[in-house]
Amino acid sequence: MIQIRRSEDRGHADHGWLDTYHTFSFSSYRDPEHMQFRSLRVMNEDVVAPGQGFGTHPHSDMEIVTYVLEGALEHKDSMGNGEVLRPGEFQRMTAGTGITHSEFNPSDSEPVHLYQIWLLPERKGIPPGYEQKRFDDGSMTNQLRLVASPNAELGSLKIHQDARIHLARLDADRQVTLDVTKGRHAWLQVLRGSVSLNGHDLNTSDGAAVSDEALLTIRATTGAEIMLFDLA
Repeated sequence: MIQIRRSEDRGHADHGWLDTYHTFSFSSYRDPEHMQFRSLRVMNEDVVAPGQGFGTHPHSDMEIVTYVLEGALEHKDSMGNGEVLRPGEFQRMTAGTGITHSEFNPSDSEPVHLYQIWLLPERKGIPPGYEQKRFDDGSMTNQLRLVASPNAELGSLKIHQDARIHLARLDADRQVTLDVTKGRHAWLQVLRGSVSLNGHDLNTSDGAAVSDEALLTIRATTGAEIMLFDLA
C-alpha cells in the first residue's frame, strides 16, 4: 500500500523570516490524519531568510536530523557544539535527557533551504549527542547511500531508533531499489525533481508512506534527489 502525501496538501506557515511546510502536525498546524508515520514524527521543509533563525530553545527525547539543500545553517547548542551546516551535510542531534540549541542563517543575502526531521527515540532518557557529517557525492550518485542507522553502519550517523535513512541523487531514467523486510515500512521524500515509486508519480516535496510492499523501485523521470526511510 502506497499513500501519497502531496506537497500542496501539507501544512504551511509563512512567518516572514521562515517559510515552512509541515508533512505532519507541527506547531499550530494540527491534522489528526497526519500526526506521524511509524517513528517518523516531523518532516518540515524550511526556508529561513538571511540573517534570521531559530533562537535558543529546548528539546528532549527526540532524534533530530537536519539536511541542508541550499545555503548555510549555523548551529550552537548546550553541549558546546558550534558548527555551520552546508549543502549536502547532515546533522544528527539526540535530544535525550534535554538540550537547548539555536539554528541561524549566517548569510546577509542568501536564504537557507533545509529539511528538519524528527524521529521518536527507542526509549526516553538517552544521553544527549551530536554529529555532523558529509558523505562522498559519488556514494549517493544513482545508488542509495545509508546516511543514518541504529548502529552507525557504513559510517552513517547513529540514530537511537530502529530506522535507516538513505539518500540518493538520480540522473534521469536511472533507478534504485529497496527490499523491504516483511513487517517493516518505508517513507519516501522527494527533495528535488520527479520520480516514479512502483508506478506512482511523485514530484518535488511530495512524500509517500509505504506498507506491505516487498520491493520498492524508484525511477527518476528527471534528475532527482530523494530521501528514503526504512522504518520498523
